[in-house]
Amino acid sequence: MFHPIAWLLWLGAAVLPVMLSQNPLYLAIVCLAAGIVYAVVRQTSPLAQSWSSFLKLGLTLIAFTVPLNALSVHAGRLVLFTLPRSWPLVGGPITVEAVVFGASKALSLFTLLLLFAVFNCAVDQARLLRWTPAFLFEAGLITSIALTFVPQTLRSAQEIREAQAIRGHRFHGVRDLLPLFVPLLTSGLERAVQLAESMEARGFGGSLEPLNPRREVLIKIATAMALLGLVSGFFTATYFRDQQMLGWALLALSLTALALVFRIQGQRVRRTRYRHGVWRRRDTALAAISVGLAVTVFLVRVCARTALTYYPYPPFSPRPPFNPLLGSVLALLATPAVLAPTRREQATSE
Repeated sequence: MFHPIAWLLWLGAAVLPVMLSQNPLYLAIVCLAAGIVYAVVRQTSPLAQSWSSFLKLGLTLIAFTVPLNALSVHAGRLVLFTLPRSWPLVGGPITVEAVVFGASKALSLFTLLLLFAVFNCAVDQARLLRWTPAFLFEAGLITSIALTFVPQTLRSAQEIREAQAIRGHRFHGVRDLLPLFVPLLTSGLERAVQLAESMEARGFGGSLEPLNPRREVLIKIATAMALLGLVSGFFTATYFRDQQMLGWALLALSLTALALVFRIQGQRVRRTRYRHGVWRRRDTALAAISVGLAVTVFLVRVCARTALTYYPYPPFSPRPPFNPLLGSVLALLATPAVLAPTRREQATSE
């Protein structure tokens, strides 16, 4: 559908407003845009069923988060009802502010789950692994395995449950889950052993060119000095206002040195590409929109912090602020659904 790098940029642009703002109106726009994209990508994804079950679990999380916040936080002016104060923890006034803030927190968590569901359904982990920087090939493999762990486990659980149902087993309570957990654990261990054997058979980890001891020591010293420069530059730019330029210069120099070290380390890895990814015009459009959206949200956060801030408790108002221009920008997250190729075009490209 789209290039993995374009999907990564879209995911970063979508996660940024969710992490920076608790405004339920902006979160609802991001969630709606992600839901539209999810409805499109799930039609051609084999992992859609697994992530649908995971999203249902997220909805149950919302059902617990909102009452928990309402019963445990008794601040606010708009009182719905009052529980006896003799009741531990939950006793006291139940306010509209607590309900709204709990709903905002729950919506934020569900939106994150939905965004990563879209990303996992749309991106092939094997293609994503090919674009991992050479010096991070081990971390890239671990991340790729981690991304496929939850969908594979959910799919195995569903298959085991269907098989047990065919045998006449019915799940009525917690005690009936043992026939589900034991095969699920066994199949997970079996997949882990098969993965380890396949990695060993393919010689994983044996493609590194050896370094002479002197060069290896120099690389370690350069890495330590670059990391120390990053910490020092960040500390200087944060706590010494009269020396901020020196701090930013030290940060830039340290990042450059660290990038050079990573490049040298990456040259040690021998990689073979059997299939090169194709970057199309729609990938350029999605990447440009994602970068522009992320920059806009970041500038709004820096220049007008109150635009994204939401706190319903007194002395503030429970009514969330809303900027139509910013809301329109966030609605651009639905771009993948608009630019997505048809099934005929996708079949032709494959």
